[in-house]
Amino acid sequence: MSKPSELLLNNRLWAAKIKQQNPDFFTQLSQQQSPEYLWIGCADSRVPANQIIDMLPGRVFVHRNIANVVVHTDFNCLSVIQYAVEVLKIKNIIVCGHYGCGGIRAALENQSHGLIDNWLGHIRDIYRYHQDKFAGIEDDGKKHDLLCELNVIEQVANVCNTTIVQNAWREGQELSVHGWIYRLDDGILQDLKVTAAGG
Repeated sequence: MSKPSELLLNNRLWAAKIKQQNPDFFTQLSQQQSPEYLWIGCADSRVPANQIIDMLPGRVFVHRNIANVVVHTDFNCLSVIQYAVEVLKIKNIIVCGHYGCGGIRAALENQSHGLIDNWLGHIRDIYRYHQDKFAGIEDDGKKHDLLCELNVIEQVANVCNTTIVQNAWREGQELSVHGWIYRLDDGILQDLKVTAAGG
């Protein structure tokens, strides 16, 4: 297990490598932030936004939480969306879930997990709303994968229904919202074909 001091050393080595490749990288990066993408993803450590889409720092504005949920009372998430849309003028919001999500798995379990159960209630609602899609599926893995996908689709709808995105579209701002899902066992992203656009 790495110690915090080792992480600081790793940082210095990484920064030195970047400077060697591009001496002006950090100077340029520190002078502006102009990403075209907002990534709303899961906090899972196996799904690092910049790395899986091979983007350098400064290219993606990121918000992560358990199971990539967008709740209309979550002022943290809403503040990120507002800043991204109104200040940074990003052009794409990507809601990205992933198969093998622990939050989704916990939501499917019939047991208490403590405080997080309040958060997982949003996912359990999605399961309840789409109960007909789960009828006849006996395999727990298939149920889990389906709920991962449905969760992304519902969160795309939640992003689209925020006053922030609605106002941007009303004002003609170029802005699209996409739903993707990531497979841990091969590192591949899949477009769930639920893109909504305005502007």
